[in-house]
Amino acid sequence: MAGITIWNFYFRLFAGSIKAPQVIEFLKHLQQHIGGRLTVIWDGLPAHRSRLVREYVAQQYDGIHLERLPAYAPELNPVEYIWGYCKQYELSNLCPKNFAQLGWAARKALGRMRRRPTLVESFWKQAELF
Repeated sequence: MAGITIWNFYFRLFAGSIKAPQVIEFLKHLQQHIGGRLTVIWDGLPAHRSRLVREYVAQQYDGIHLERLPAYAPELNPVEYIWGYCKQYELSNLCPKNFAQLGWAARKALGRMRRRPTLVESFWKQAELF
C-alpha cells in the first residue's frame, strides 16, 4: 500500500490482500509521518469503503478528509505509477526464492525510489495532476 505527497511517498507492504485493518494501519502510519490534516484521495478498493475504515476516519475529528478517484481511472492515480516503475525497472530481473526475499528487495527498491525527487514528481506528471 502506498501514498504520495508532492515531495515524497510512503509505503507499507502487507502479505495477502489489503483489508480494512491494513488500511487503518497505513492511515495511522501516514498520520505519524506527515502530521496535520490529511487529504486522502483513493481508488475504489472495497476496503477503503468498509465500516471499520469509515469509523476510524470519523474518530479523527476532521483530521482525515477523504476524496475518491473516478471509477475505472487508474491513470489518474499517481500511486499506480509507483508500483509500475518498481515492477518494470527496479524489480524486473529479480527472481526471489520466497516471499521474504521479495519483500526485502521491494523495500530496498522503494527506498531507493523515494530518494529521487524527480522520480516522485514524474509520477504526478504521468497522472496529469501536477
